[in-house]
Amino acid sequence: MGKHPATAGSRSTTRALAALAVGATALTGGTATAGTAAVAAQGAEPAVHVRPASSGHINAAGRVAPISTTECVTQIGIHCYSPLQYRTAYNLNPLYQQGVTGKGRTIVIVDSFGSPTIQHDLEVFDKQWGIKDTQVDVVKWGNVPPFDPTNPDHTGWAGETTLDVEYAHAIAPDAHIVLVETGVAETEGVTGLPEMMDAEKAMIKSGRADVISQSFGATENTFPGFDKGDFKSIEKLRYAFKAAAERDVTVLAASGDNGATDAMENGSDLYPYKVNSWPSSDPLVTSVGGTELTLDDSGNRTAPDKVWHDDYGAAGGGVSGVFDRPWYQAGVAKVTGNHRGTPDISMSAAVDGAAWTYESYDPTRVGWHLTGGTSEATPIFSGVVALADQLAGHRLGQLNWRMYGLANLPAKWSGITDVTAGDNSWNNVTGYTAVKGYDLSSGLGTIDGTRFVHAIAGR
Repeated sequence: MGKHPATAGSRSTTRALAALAVGATALTGGTATAGTAAVAAQGAEPAVHVRPASSGHINAAGRVAPISTTECVTQIGIHCYSPLQYRTAYNLNPLYQQGVTGKGRTIVIVDSFGSPTIQHDLEVFDKQWGIKDTQVDVVKWGNVPPFDPTNPDHTGWAGETTLDVEYAHAIAPDAHIVLVETGVAETEGVTGLPEMMDAEKAMIKSGRADVISQSFGATENTFPGFDKGDFKSIEKLRYAFKAAAERDVTVLAASGDNGATDAMENGSDLYPYKVNSWPSSDPLVTSVGGTELTLDDSGNRTAPDKVWHDDYGAAGGGVSGVFDRPWYQAGVAKVTGNHRGTPDISMSAAVDGAAWTYESYDPTRVGWHLTGGTSEATPIFSGVVALADQLAGHRLGQLNWRMYGLANLPAKWSGITDVTAGDNSWNNVTGYTAVKGYDLSSGLGTIDGTRFVHAIAGR
């Protein structure tokens, strides 16, 4: 679904609108429900709705320039952060000083419809923060319709596209960015996930992908056959991830923004019990959850990270209803039980801690906006993977087994920092509480970028 902005102005207004639909496990977006991209998984079966995971904009009217965190707290009532603050918070600057910038590596970002202004917007974004420009390689996959700025489905995905591209680039400034735009058409109900998976497989087979960032998904329960214990409709979509595993391509997916629950078939109502979503739940994918950072204007922490759970949403996480526990989670079996647990790792996602983006695809809302959600966390982590690939000198491929192994080491060696505060309860569904070690709200925790990149790259 798209991200429909909240009204600018008082925090109470944005909170009220945000509460309507704040994303779902790599699914729902926005502060009010817009359209959904319907996907028929097979034949005339019910459609599966694919939506970006972003929690949408906080202010509807674009600002002429971003403001500081202190000013955000005073004027808007939330924390807001720049890419430079994230670089400091995740201790990435030492890597850049060492020449580790993602050079020679390619991040593939897959979004429906894309954004017609992505290159211009990225250049404005880069100029604001003093980040070097890059040329985004846009690949139109299938019949991508002309962009309609009055179509909330189009503008919702354009906002997602902007967030994905700007923050993957901000973290790995020398990585090549390939934006794959797919032509999901809600009125047809036959395209969506299959088209996205086809596009990903093509990028993988052509050798153009080192890491794939996915800020979308669908609740497992909405796939045809789920209620009968028949998971073929999901199994049939895994071919891109299998191809990625064969070619050592890292695949990431946002864990979602509705805490331990997620969106129902209609894309707006939430299940009244714990559910999970795909592709985040796929064992071949690294599931990226969400944290809330408390930073000063320079990006230094003034409090430990905690699980994202604010007025606007909560980090997706829980146990898959489809996939058995993968071998790399054997050490956390007491937490996950016999099934796949998500997330694996967490990065900044809180709306009260939102990221600045520059957007001009909607002529009525040109300017700087604030966005949060695990679809912020995912492109940030894709940049980290590109840095690690460069340092290693090759693709690292599936990261999960490496990360779960590293987590057994002290944080000073692994670069994995435990998150032990917060929970992901949402919409009256009791979620999971962060505890010492692995949990179903923050995964293994978050990272110290320099230490993590060196550890995961083995250098």
